[in-house]
Amino acid sequence: MAKTITQEFTKGLWAEIPPFRLVLGLCPVLGVTTTMENGIGMGLATTFVLLCSNILVSSLRNIIPPKVRIACFIIIIATFVIVVELVMQAYAYRLFLKLGLFIPLIVVNCIVLGRAEAFASKNGLLPSMADGLGIGIGFTLSLASLGVIREVLGTGTFYGASVFGPSFQPFTFMVQAPGAFVCLGLMLCIMNLFEK
Repeated sequence: MAKTITQEFTKGLWAEIPPFRLVLGLCPVLGVTTTMENGIGMGLATTFVLLCSNILVSSLRNIIPPKVRIACFIIIIATFVIVVELVMQAYAYRLFLKLGLFIPLIVVNCIVLGRAEAFASKNGLLPSMADGLGIGIGFTLSLASLGVIREVLGTGTFYGASVFGPSFQPFTFMVQAPGAFVCLGLMLCIMNLFEK
């Protein structure tokens, strides 16, 4: 049992890391990762929703009628998204303003709904918790790493602190939407080369 739970947790850290392996959740990956802070904030918000929704879906899997399961999953996910949104407004308002519309969009994030449908609705509580936490942490690490690269190259800062000094000319393309695609593509290429 412990081996299975460990496998469910660790698969989200590399084998099924959402943006790079499953190619899911690309909207926030490309939209909010202009800085590492934004990436971590969005990743943690998604991780909370993913973990809590997996727990609840797994707990109610035998009660939810099959014909309305997707609607029930969306209601469960939306409930936790509202919790995240209200907590962020109360305690991290500056980050809440930066992430903007992407927080409510967690409701329709393919990763969260996909894990609820493909895993939590078919497995017990502990494996579902491990799956949600592993996929969530993998997603957070993906967003943070993409945010670091885009922030360092696009603005010359790391978590707001200057990296290259005053003579650095930022590669502003990296903090724009096309830069996100290029950076994501290069990271996918590096991961595929690393696999071989």
